[in-house]
Amino acid sequence: MICRQSTFGFAALVFSAAFFVLPALSEEKPFRPQAGQFPPLDKAHAYRGELIFVDHANRRGSIRVQGDGKFYRNDPHPFAMLPYGIIRYHGAPAALRDIPIGTVLHVRGFLPPDPKTSAVPVLPVNNKEKDAGHYRGTGIFPAENHVLLLEDEPSHCLREGKMWKLNQLRIQNNQGTISASREPKQGDAKKGKSEEMTFDAATRIWRGRERIRVADLVAEKKWPPSGTKNLDGQAVLLGITWRPSPGDGLSGVFTRFHISDIWLDDASIQNAAHFQTETHKAFIRSRWMPAWIDSVKYEKFGRATATATLFGGMDSSLYNDFKKGIGAQINGAENTLKHTAGHYGPGHMASNGTIQDVTRDTGDIPLGSSGIRIRFETDLVIEGIRPGRVIRVRPQSWPKMQVPREEYLFENTPKNRFPTPAIFPKY
Repeated sequence: MICRQSTFGFAALVFSAAFFVLPALSEEKPFRPQAGQFPPLDKAHAYRGELIFVDHANRRGSIRVQGDGKFYRNDPHPFAMLPYGIIRYHGAPAALRDIPIGTVLHVRGFLPPDPKTSAVPVLPVNNKEKDAGHYRGTGIFPAENHVLLLEDEPSHCLREGKMWKLNQLRIQNNQGTISASREPKQGDAKKGKSEEMTFDAATRIWRGRERIRVADLVAEKKWPPSGTKNLDGQAVLLGITWRPSPGDGLSGVFTRFHISDIWLDDASIQNAAHFQTETHKAFIRSRWMPAWIDSVKYEKFGRATATATLFGGMDSSLYNDFKKGIGAQINGAENTLKHTAGHYGPGHMASNGTIQDVTRDTGDIPLGSSGIRIRFETDLVIEGIRPGRVIRVRPQSWPKMQVPREEYLFENTPKNRFPTPAIFPKY
């Protein structure tokens, strides 16, 4: 049996102030977010699926959505992150570029805020109710393809206070199946539905700060070399993917998921979250903090004072860098969070100025918002600094760096929103 080093309290993991347990999801009526407002979380549509394609520069991709039919037949379904949409991987903030293809993700999505500028196809609002045919069933092409929250399996469990309990193991030659159920970590709540998932010699097992193999558990006699073993409801976190599974098709193999990772204790997932957090902090400092403009007070000769709300989901140390009295830069951004101006980098056309004040909201903060507002004064306001517009902000303490060509626009026009074949070299 797997060693019981932890009860999985998860108390040591620190989340953004904008993170809280989701209320019950509503399916009453499709909801379309409004400009300048963070949408209510209880209006989101929930689904999960396998990440198939990523266009990280435009914060969009495709997911094979799990429906009520045969999973492997489902076509990849495009999605786009809302500008304030939050991504979580290994229990930490992330960008799309951090998540491996094949990872099973949980999605909370809405209808496109503005169908005219949607980065992915706009579908009929009742599309999730349609039968896709060819044994695929319903639910695999939801019109709610603009995402507020995208999270992998361990992030989902950590946020909802759940874990996976391992029930039975079948193993032969370091591969086999595990039956497990996702359940609340505390209380006598109703047990979750048992799922049978595959594992193999490539499955990563994390214990404390070490990574071990299936063969190591066999050598330690915690798992048998072959046969069946009762795991007595061992509490773990799982990383889940999908891959073709052997079988005759009569026992759920067309939808059976695969275990990519097993975290055996608190220390192991905290270690994973630490490295992912550091990766994301470096990314945001080089790309600048996303936000939107709440209001602008225009003055003479190009001077202006702008109030902006910083988007949520980041590590608290990033927000702590925004302090009253320090220098900063603001640059216009697209809804994909691309910088919209600056032939020589984001700082080329950005407005320079000083942060006059920093305030923090109290009480319930909607997901997507940090609850932190800055008041920024500049002597040369640029076009992108207008109420409702998305921006990126760099406090003076962050390094002034260039970004790759695919992550900024020469000019903010719809025709330049996405790369064309012209970005490729001519041979």
